[in-house]
Amino acid sequence: MQGFETYLRDHLPTTETFHPIYNDAMADMLLAGGKRFRPMLLLRIVEAYEPLLVESAYAPALAVEMFHTYSLIHDDLPAMDDAPLRRGHPTLHTTYDESTAILAGDALNTHAFLLIARSAFRPDVRIKLVEILARDGGVDGMVLGQAIDLYFENTPLSVEQVKELHRNKTARLIAASMLMGAVIVGLDRAAQEALYAFGIDLGLLFQIQDDIIDETQSEEEAGKTTGNDGDKNSFINLMGLENTIAEADALAADLLQRFEAFDLKLQTALKPLMDHYLTRHQPQ
Repeated sequence: MQGFETYLRDHLPTTETFHPIYNDAMADMLLAGGKRFRPMLLLRIVEAYEPLLVESAYAPALAVEMFHTYSLIHDDLPAMDDAPLRRGHPTLHTTYDESTAILAGDALNTHAFLLIARSAFRPDVRIKLVEILARDGGVDGMVLGQAIDLYFENTPLSVEQVKELHRNKTARLIAASMLMGAVIVGLDRAAQEALYAFGIDLGLLFQIQDDIIDETQSEEEAGKTTGNDGDKNSFINLMGLENTIAEADALAADLLQRFEAFDLKLQTALKPLMDHYLTRHQPQ
């Protein structure tokens, strides 16, 4: 959605300050692009059921993108993955310095909730959106997954433990994006739960695919540092490349079957994303 990209550029976090790089640091990784996968999930669900609400939904969609971008900035820090490349651009701590990168990530994290609080929805909807993003991005979600990933970096985990790691680190924010779209358009509880469960497994597939990409693509092809999982509990390290691809194929097939059970409005809206992301681990 080109409208969302324009909205993003028009609503970059900025403030009046004599600090020479503060505003640039907050904007750099947002302007570097990225898949915009999470905000697109939210917006396409809104488009499917309430197209007149799409422009109003740009604010929470941007909140999700800002929150995700904060997580990437912090994930790349020297104390974390120490990665020099993200979204095809130098990471913030290499462009500026580590403290600037930490603070830029902190700023995007908190600004995400300000965007939701000021969005054009009823108070109860805004509160629910804040709750979802805080829950799935925080103590019981993304941060927990990151903590497990780092603590057990040199300690082999079981495949099921690694799946649980990535359900938290990666999948919960993807599922949250889908659930936030469902809340905005007022889908019933059963539909919300089905979309959230779908999002969890879609997020797990996303991570398995990332491990395959890390193993099989160059940094130029992937747009980020690859070959960086040598000491990590990646699916490749635990299962080997062939078995990991088979796992991704099986999960993608299951997700496709579940996707085809969604109503036609939702299938039509999400199909472009599913056509690409269910198969991105396969040779093109």
